[in-house]
Amino acid sequence: MKQKYYEIFEKNNLRASHQRFIIFDYLANNFCHPTADMVLSAVQKDLPTLSKSTIYKTLNAFVKAGILREITIEDNEIRYEYNLADHGHFKCEKCGAVYDFDIDINNLIFKDLNGFKINDKNVYFKGLCKNCIETPH
Repeated sequence: MKQKYYEIFEKNNLRASHQRFIIFDYLANNFCHPTADMVLSAVQKDLPTLSKSTIYKTLNAFVKAGILREITIEDNEIRYEYNLADHGHFKCEKCGAVYDFDIDINNLIFKDLNGFKINDKNVYFKGLCKNCIETPH
């Protein structure tokens, strides 16, 4: 796995470091749409001296290099994901979980945007997930 990540880093002009490998490995294997705080909590057992500042710098470097995606469903919360393919997101307003769903974003028609250049496409829905609907609290 480390060789695969090294190749991804090299291809995208990113310096390879032990910290970056650990953080990227977590993101590549956990499709939970984590916040920076969630990433920090998850990798601290392997990197106990890691700072929040380093997490933010690393995540921003990954986003800038195009190997990680930022998603902003709530104004005050940035989440990160490894899945770069076009898809939609659903956030449960009760448990806070974020789910991916397939959608053909490229075939959506927006007549009012003719002549516009679209740089980013996102589809977000909010509501209650199946688990929260089925589990009375």
